[in-house]
Amino acid sequence: MRLINRTSHSAGSSVRRWALALGLIAALGACGRGGDGSATLASTDNASARAPGSGPAGDYPVVLGAPYVVEGTLYTPVDTMSYDEVGYAAADTAGGAGVTAAHKTLPVPSYIEITSLVTGKTILARVERRGPMTGDRLVALSPGAQAQLGSAEGAPVRVRRVNPPEVERAKLRMGEAAPERMETPPSLVAVLKRKLPDRGSADLGSPRIDRAEPAALIAVAVPPSTAANPAEEGDVAVALDQGQAPAAPAVSKPPSTPATDQRPANTAGKFVVQAAAFSNESSAKEVAATLGGFVMPAGKYFRVRVGPFTSRGQADAALAKVRAAGYSDARVTTAG
Repeated sequence: MRLINRTSHSAGSSVRRWALALGLIAALGACGRGGDGSATLASTDNASARAPGSGPAGDYPVVLGAPYVVEGTLYTPVDTMSYDEVGYAAADTAGGAGVTAAHKTLPVPSYIEITSLVTGKTILARVERRGPMTGDRLVALSPGAQAQLGSAEGAPVRVRRVNPPEVERAKLRMGEAAPERMETPPSLVAVLKRKLPDRGSADLGSPRIDRAEPAALIAVAVPPSTAANPAEEGDVAVALDQGQAPAAPAVSKPPSTPATDQRPANTAGKFVVQAAAFSNESSAKEVAATLGGFVMPAGKYFRVRVGPFTSRGQADAALAKVRAAGYSDARVTTAG
């Protein structure tokens, strides 16, 4: 009997231990799924925040890759922030509905502004692929990018690398369109179209006159001795004929009669972009016409301005375009 009792007691202890173990496993399983035993689902926002590539980390690592050949031409991917070229766009169905692009040398991913040289419309796109695999095209646009830009196969475009704010990067990473940029003035579009080659692309970054040619003009700083005020030396410029390089820049004498203030009729805006100042009124007018701006006399000089704009954001967008046109010393100031 003693043996039987010990055996029964041992068997009962084993059963209790197994029951305790099973209970513990069940409790742990419930903790992983929620107190009511049902699986806890992440919210849409949390799920998208953790989705691959949806956060800032989605822009890294940046990939360049090895040089490669397309139609006998060697292309070497390079990480350059000053990229600025004109050429022709191809259609890239691989991009889907997102506003994306394929490029031969820019980092993957990177961000570019694409300007239609037909309408002047400008959009922001994310470079996600290599291409187009033809020397005749500068960039390949996804259907989403083509739709936003209103561009067709073979359309002339300008491609400029930019560093947009994170809120716009996030939209593109999630397959949405970023806000459109300020349209390029028709006069500047005409200048850019004159830079288009018959095929392939043309670099606008060097020399500077390729970026700022309004009517065969280039801005050159005036020596301090000719400036009315040393503080304005950075704003003062004179117009020289393209391709000529005299020993010293020629400074025209101010007109004998005061110039007419060409301020635009709409003066409700608070901000303007000052592109440059000239000692020659006709030169200032030509540049103003190219930039879509106006001329304001200031003593012996004529300031070229663009605007006015009601918000600083609009003015900053215009400033970027003026600087891209070659006027790197341009700045935003208040109207008046």
